[in-house]
Amino acid sequence: MSSSPYNDEPLEWIVEEDQSGERLDKFVTDSMDDTAVSRTQVQEWIKAGAVEVDGKAAKANYKVTESNRVVLHIPELENAAIEPEAIPLEVIYEDSDLIVINKPRGMVVHPAPGHTSGTLVNALMHHCKDLSGINGMIRPGIVHRIDKDTTGLLMAAKNDLAHISLAEQLKEHTVTRKYIALVHGNLPHDQGTIDAPIGRDLKDRKLFTVTERNSRHAVTHFVVLERLGDYSIVELQLETGRTHQIRVHMKYIGHPLAGDPVYGRNKTVALKGQALHAAVLGFKHPRSGERLQFEVPLPADFEHVLNSLRLR
Repeated sequence: MSSSPYNDEPLEWIVEEDQSGERLDKFVTDSMDDTAVSRTQVQEWIKAGAVEVDGKAAKANYKVTESNRVVLHIPELENAAIEPEAIPLEVIYEDSDLIVINKPRGMVVHPAPGHTSGTLVNALMHHCKDLSGINGMIRPGIVHRIDKDTTGLLMAAKNDLAHISLAEQLKEHTVTRKYIALVHGNLPHDQGTIDAPIGRDLKDRKLFTVTERNSRHAVTHFVVLERLGDYSIVELQLETGRTHQIRVHMKYIGHPLAGDPVYGRNKTVALKGQALHAAVLGFKHPRSGERLQFEVPLPADFEHVLNSLRLR
């Protein structure tokens, strides 16, 4: 066993012209894209000397320039303060490299300060015993995430090889992610694409909005499956995976998600949270290269709401 505090497989990027002038912590976070690695985690790695620019350690506020070679040596996972918990999981697929689960409504994906129990990570730590350490102590194995009250498919990595492969597929937009949502209103088009950048809402830093300022490219494709008077059932496919992307994009086009307590309307349906379900997840297996695709039906509460609307 290696005595090095780092994993054997570093991540490496070359700074491109349009990235020149970015802070190092922002560059690394954005380069890891949809991996659910927080900027705070990246800053901790930089502080620990795990990030090098052209072979030398640099500070988080270092401004990268074109052709800089940035290398991240991912630290080995330390013993986490997060405790494993025997929380039931609906496992859709599992092998020695990864696990796919059907997340229920109300389950937070990873712990946060002041909220260290009852999360998917607590459950995974009990179920798997082995998870990738790329995302640090708080988010072991987490490659991507879905919101607390969004239900459906989510994958987690058991080792760094799997994590890096799945993260790269997310970055290259080759992972299939299809959602079913109930939205307010009758969409004027049967299908379409929302291409609008998403960033922090300057009025409330906890929220996101469509903005040109300090934003990231975001694309969502939609198809109307069924029209229910003043509601529509839509299938949404993510091309990118920004925080709250579907919720923000649907609000932006005037058709917010039913039940959404943050981006929705007061007049809503009998659901504890937004009517959004991650129904389809497809990707290339990180070791075998086989294409895997999974699909799970709507949860009972979501189905009940749809049936009620159909019977009106």
